[in-house]
Amino acid sequence: MKKNTVRFYVTITIVKIATKILKLLGRNATHLPGWMANKLCPDFLGHLEKPERLVYITGTNGKTTVSNLTAEVLKDNGYDYINNASGSNVSEGVVSALLSKSSFFGKSRCKLAVLEVDERYSPLIYPYMPPDYLLCTNLFRDSYKRNAHTEFISGVLNSQIPKHTKLILNGEDLISNHLAMGNERRYFGIHCPDGHSSSDNIIKDIVACPNCGALLKYDYIRYNHIGRAHCPNCDFGSPEMDYSVEKIDYENQRCLIKLPGGTYDFKLIGSNVTDIYNMIAAIALLSELGLEVSQIQKSFEKIKVVESRYYSEKVHGKELVLSLAKGQNPIACSRICDFIRHETGTKAIVCMMDDCYDAKESSENIAWIFDIDFEFFNDASVKQIVLTGVRNADYHLRLLMAGIPEEKIVLCEKEEDAASYVDYAAVDKIYILHDLYPVRYENAKKVYQDLKNRLEERGEEA
Repeated sequence: MKKNTVRFYVTITIVKIATKILKLLGRNATHLPGWMANKLCPDFLGHLEKPERLVYITGTNGKTTVSNLTAEVLKDNGYDYINNASGSNVSEGVVSALLSKSSFFGKSRCKLAVLEVDERYSPLIYPYMPPDYLLCTNLFRDSYKRNAHTEFISGVLNSQIPKHTKLILNGEDLISNHLAMGNERRYFGIHCPDGHSSSDNIIKDIVACPNCGALLKYDYIRYNHIGRAHCPNCDFGSPEMDYSVEKIDYENQRCLIKLPGGTYDFKLIGSNVTDIYNMIAAIALLSELGLEVSQIQKSFEKIKVVESRYYSEKVHGKELVLSLAKGQNPIACSRICDFIRHETGTKAIVCMMDDCYDAKESSENIAWIFDIDFEFFNDASVKQIVLTGVRNADYHLRLLMAGIPEEKIVLCEKEEDAASYVDYAAVDKIYILHDLYPVRYENAKKVYQDLKNRLEERGEEA
C-alpha cells in the first residue's frame, strides 16, 4: 500500500459522501463510487489497504456464477468478506467493493475479499492489489471488439499474475490451465461422462501444440476445446485434476466429487455441463480457502440457480424457460443451443440476443453470430424459432446457413410482439434467450410475462 496523500484523503471523503447520497436515493452504489475515485485519484486503488486474503475470479465464461456460488457458501457459514456480486467486475467495481468495507483512512474492515475481475482489467488492478488466489474458469474467444483472441487475453493475464499467487484452474482447458506455469496451482474438472458432450462445435481455440506446433491428440472433448488432450511430440498436455466430478446422477440431481481428502456426495447445481464446471470450480476454491467439506455440502443443499440466468415454470402443461445467452460471446450462446437440443420434448425458441450496447457504439461487427453453433437447432425437436430485435435478418441468414428449414423460422422486428408469434399448440417447452445487460433482461421478462398470460388465457378457455 502506498503512503496516503492529501489527494487520496480528499478523494475518499468525496466518494464516501457520494456513496451515502446514492444509497439515500435508493441506488446500489456499485460502480459510480469507483469511477469517481479513479477519476479524482488515478492510483486510488494503491492507497487502499489490501485484505489479508485477496481472491480474484476471472475467465471468459462462468466467473459471475462461480463468484456468486462462492459468496453464498461463505455467507451461509458466517464469513465476513468483501464481494462485488451485485456490481461490476471492472476496476471501478473492484474499487467500489473494497471501499464499501474500508475506513476513512483506507483500512480494510474485512480479512477476506472474493472479487470477480474481468480479465482485460488485470493491468489496472493486479499491480495495486495483487491476488493471493486466482481462479480462472476458462479462456475462449469473446467480444471480438475488445478481447480479440485467446492468445491476447492469456498474454494479458500472464503479464500481470504475481509469482506468489496460487492458481485454481480448469484442468480441461489447455489454454487457461497453462497460465503462469511457475506458480503453485490446483486443477478442477469433470472426470466422468457428463451426458451433454459435443465435439461438433464450430470453434476450437486450441488445436495445435503451442510449444512445437504439432496437431494435438484429444482423448475426449466436452465442447469447443474443453476436454483432455496431449501433444504427440512433446510433454504439452492436460494435467491431472485435484478436484473432479466423478459421477453424475441427473435424475436425482446429485453428484460425487473427489477432493484431496476423499470422495463426497453433493447436490447438483444445474444440468448444463457449464453449470457443473462452475460448481466444481467453486468447491475447489472454497476448499483451498480452508472450508470443511461438510460446510460446503450443507450450503450447497440450499443453493438455487440465479433467476436472472435461468428460470423456468410450468404454465398449463407448458414449460416456460427464461435463459441467459450472453451476447457477443459465441461460446456461451452455443452452450445454450446445445443444452436446448438435448432437453426432452418439443420446443419453440424466442431469440432476443441482441447486445444493446452494440447499437449504441454503432458497431457493425456481427462475426460472432456466425460462430454460434445454430446447427444445434437443426433438430426435429425444435419446431419453431422466433427471431426478434433489430438484427433479426442477420440471425435469419445464419439459421438458413445452418440448414434450418425456412418454415420453422419466424421474423418479428418488435420484441414486444414476439409472444404473439409463438405456436403454443405445437410445443411442450418455450425458451426465451436474452442477453446479459439489465435492459435486455427486463425486455425478456416482459415477453415471458406476455407468454405466461397468453398460456393462462388458453388454459382458462380450455
